[in-house]
Amino acid sequence: MIMNWIILIIAGLCEVAFAYCLGRTKDVEGSEWWMWITAFATFYVLSAVLLAKATQTLPIGTAYPVWTGIGAVGAVLVGIFVFREPATFWRLFFLTTLIASIVGLKTIS
Repeated sequence: MIMNWIILIIAGLCEVAFAYCLGRTKDVEGSEWWMWITAFATFYVLSAVLLAKATQTLPIGTAYPVWTGIGAVGAVLVGIFVFREPATFWRLFFLTTLIASIVGLKTIS
């Protein structure tokens, strides 16, 4: 069961990676655009496959929200630290509540 939590975390990190790749496509074109889209598709599929593997023993009602939460938190952090998006009070407030919700779901499962 512990291994499937690790797999789920890796799946969530793959979701962050595909969000990063998608963000990179905004500033490039030609073959570099195709490289980022290919990386996006690879991480997208890998993320879904790992999620499916993790849900073989973890409840879907917990695994799916944790997976999307890791992706959402990671995407916001990538946006702030890599793509220079604003880190306003309200963004950070709701990011914190999202993290608390993910931890709460993990704790009660």
